[in-house]
Amino acid sequence: MFKDVSVPELLALQEKGKVITVDVRSPSEFKRDTIPGSLNIPLFNDEERAEIGTLYKKVGVDAAKKKGLEVVSAKLPSFINTFGSGEEKGFVVFCWRGGMRSKTSATVLDLMGLPVYRLQGGVRAYRQWVVKSLERLELKAEAIVLNGSTGSGKTSILRELKAEGIPVIDLEKMANHRGSIFGQIGLEPNNQKFFDSQFLQEALQLSSRYFLMEAESKRIGKVMLPESIIRKKEEGIQLFIDIPIEARVQNILDEYRPWEHQQKFIEAFQRIKRRIHTPAATQIENDLKFGRFESAVTLLLQYYYDPRYRHKEKHFPQNRRITLHVENSEAALDEIRSMLQNRKRTIKNGGNESTIVEKQRIVGGNEL
Repeated sequence: MFKDVSVPELLALQEKGKVITVDVRSPSEFKRDTIPGSLNIPLFNDEERAEIGTLYKKVGVDAAKKKGLEVVSAKLPSFINTFGSGEEKGFVVFCWRGGMRSKTSATVLDLMGLPVYRLQGGVRAYRQWVVKSLERLELKAEAIVLNGSTGSGKTSILRELKAEGIPVIDLEKMANHRGSIFGQIGLEPNNQKFFDSQFLQEALQLSSRYFLMEAESKRIGKVMLPESIIRKKEEGIQLFIDIPIEARVQNILDEYRPWEHQQKFIEAFQRIKRRIHTPAATQIENDLKFGRFESAVTLLLQYYYDPRYRHKEKHFPQNRRITLHVENSEAALDEIRSMLQNRKRTIKNGGNESTIVEKQRIVGGNEL
């Protein structure tokens, strides 16, 4: 007989690398929210789930169960085969509340001799654990916060550093949103539940003395950031990337590719149009309509994003700031690599971590 496990027991099994978590809910449910790292092997697809749900409401429990059994029986061999042999690891299956779908899945897998557990309370219990954990989460590591005018390449720099093994918390990736008024274009943003689960998982795995993050506002699209990361951002070392506007315009064009989503850019612009001086706003709108994207982006930076950034920049004290005056984001990446190496050497040689900022070089030969 399969064994039920609680969320803490699941986490212990995951930490030991002993199980694979499997979400047996429908694909649409899985897409909205799941346990990070889980596979989706649905007992019912979206259409089947909708049909069974309709029977439950309009006819009754028995009719819904009968239909469910009919559907499961027909797909049972392929369902089991999808799990494989399970020789190396066991499985933890779960549904929304640890009900019939996960119970049926666990029972069948157990009968086939596969090592299987069922998560008590399902995704609902996991979500409750996430919310409580976020409320009491304290990040011990120091934050190095990437600031810079729109188009400075902050996100691409973070992702390159993360690929090199540098500790990074990529909030925009978790939200699947770029953080601007145009940030959702070409993407399918994640919801709050999905974001929270991803963030908590990465935060709990963070073991270094520092991490890098981008200077986000309290909201990325519709996702609200946890208070713990907002506090770390405010307290952290503020790294400002200053590159020419021409390089920033090119970065934006390369990332957003507005010619592929022209109408969506025009629609998104209407949300900020009234905040821009009328002649400039009219010019930007016409540029977007007629495909003059380089001109539109340049004006957006000059009349909307850069003034807002300069206002925000004044918030941070000089003794927590490092400024990199560089020609492009690739040069900024090189400088940040150098800065992090200097940091490691200073700490290794017994230097005080709190004074490292004062020793960092500003590009151009000046000292803080």
